[in-house]
Amino acid sequence: MDKDVLFQQFEEIEEKIGRLIEECKTLKSVNLGLIEKNDRLEKELQEKISAENRHAQEKDLIKSRIDGLIDRIEDL
Repeated sequence: MDKDVLFQQFEEIEEKIGRLIEECKTLKSVNLGLIEKNDRLEKELQEKISAENRHAQEKDLIKSRIDGLIDRIEDL
């Protein structure tokens, strides 16, 4: 093999490796962003679940109090 051809092949390999390294960096950055987004969405979901549970408890309390008032009215 000619030296020039060999050097050209090495340069092509170096370029491909450089592109692969850049692509890895980009994918790591994207992955980090997705992990952060996922964490944020999980936190939001937990907050909404907690709010839903609070509303359900409030609804049950209100229903219980209304039922108590109705019973008192019926006793009259």
